[in-house]
Amino acid sequence: MPVVDLALASVRDLNAALHALGPDTNETHWQVVNPRGLHAIAVGIDVPVTVEIDGHAGYYCAGMNKHACVIINGNAGVGVAENIMSGVVRVKGDASQAAGATGCGGLLVIEGNASARCGISMKGVDIIVKGNVGHMSAFMAQAGTLTVLGDVGDALGDSIYEARLYVRGSVKSLGADCIEKPLEDTHKDQLYSKLEAAGIAGEVDVAEFRRYGSARRLYNFHIDNVAAY
Repeated sequence: MPVVDLALASVRDLNAALHALGPDTNETHWQVVNPRGLHAIAVGIDVPVTVEIDGHAGYYCAGMNKHACVIINGNAGVGVAENIMSGVVRVKGDASQAAGATGCGGLLVIEGNASARCGISMKGVDIIVKGNVGHMSAFMAQAGTLTVLGDVGDALGDSIYEARLYVRGSVKSLGADCIEKPLEDTHKDQLYSKLEAAGIAGEVDVAEFRRYGSARRLYNFHIDNVAAY
């Protein structure tokens, strides 16, 4: 298993080594030590490898991830997993603002709390937060799911499009055009599958969640175009 010590090597060196990997690499599990809150660790990975970061990461860790599994054994700064395309990013601690921003696919799991604007402009990513999230989360969320086991701050889902929001705790307030919607069996099945993918399906009852989504009053929506969202 390759071990990269960021007290000795640069983040640029680490990312260059990860970008050089081919799809048939046998170096499938990487360990990063002494991250020391450095920014842009393990960004732009395009192969199915596991990168485990032992400590706290700075801004934009695991951004633009594709195929890889990135595990952060600590907290993450602004924009963790920003623009994720596929794969899994798991934060064992807390995340700062804009976690999973603009994510197009894949799974982001935050085992602690997430700050403001979690899932802003998400476009297909599935985000699961075991703790609480801050204000303006899922702002302009277009597609995908945001699942929060804890509480949510002000203006949840402001100007939301077609993303689905599942909240187990309290919601301080809803943003413009975001409303509570019925939690039907199809939604419970979807929610369970997301929790199962995160490895926490057995920890909660899906019936305890409420669903939120768009009232469809702020944009031109037609059901024939739903596959495009």
